[in-house]
Order: sequence, then C-alpha cells, then structure tokens
Amino acid sequence: QVQLVESGGGLVQAGGSLRLSCAASGGTFSMYAMGWFRQAPGKEREFVASISRRGASTVYADSVKGRFTISRDNAKNTVYLQMNILKPEDTAVYYCAAGTVFGIKVSTYAYWGQGTQVTVSS
Repeated sequence: QVQLVESGGGLVQAGGSLRLSCAASGGTFSMYAMGWFRQAPGKEREFVASISRRGASTVYADSVKGRFTISRDNAKNTVYLQMNILKPEDTAVYYCAAGTVFGIKVSTYAYWGQGTQVTVSS
C-alpha cells in the first residue's frame, strides 16, 4: 500500500511559478509510474503529466506543455511538478498518483494523494 502526500500548493499571481512535491511511503517508489492530475470545481479530474518509473519518459497534457515539468527523485521517494507561467485556468486541486503502468488515464493509477490547492489570480 502506497501513501502519497502532496505539498507546495498556494495562491500565486498569473505568470508566477509554483513547485509541487509528492512524497511517497509504504512501497517501493521506483516500481511505480507517477502522475499529476488536477480537478477544478464542477469539472472532471484531468491528466496533467506523468513520468515513468526511472524518469526516462514523460508525457504532458497539451494545456501545460512547455510550462510544466514533471521530475522524480527515486532516492527521496518524491515526485515534483514545476509549474511556470501559471494561468488562472490552472486553478484546481492537484493530485499525485502512483500506478504500475505508465499512462495518462485516471484509471491507470491505483494510489492517490489527498490533493493540494493551486489558485492563480488574474
């Protein structure tokens, strides 16, 4: 059983940056692909970015490509999401997730964190 705890969310002005972290425990971190998803009020949870077990492969949603960067440190059991040039439409609760398959679908991931709020003001 993997436990995930996100941190780093907050309030930022448009054009600013935030770095989210997700610390994992209770499993062998390097065995899991990791993903970031987000959910805005009244909307479905959507894919943001994912990274393979060793970090060799990454995938991004078109809406964040070129602005967000996902990375991981397997020695620290942590995955990161660096978010730059933030826009008001990036406002959402951001969730990290762990799964045994590298993918972009919510159903791919078995373990989820509790989420961290990101609010971007215009």
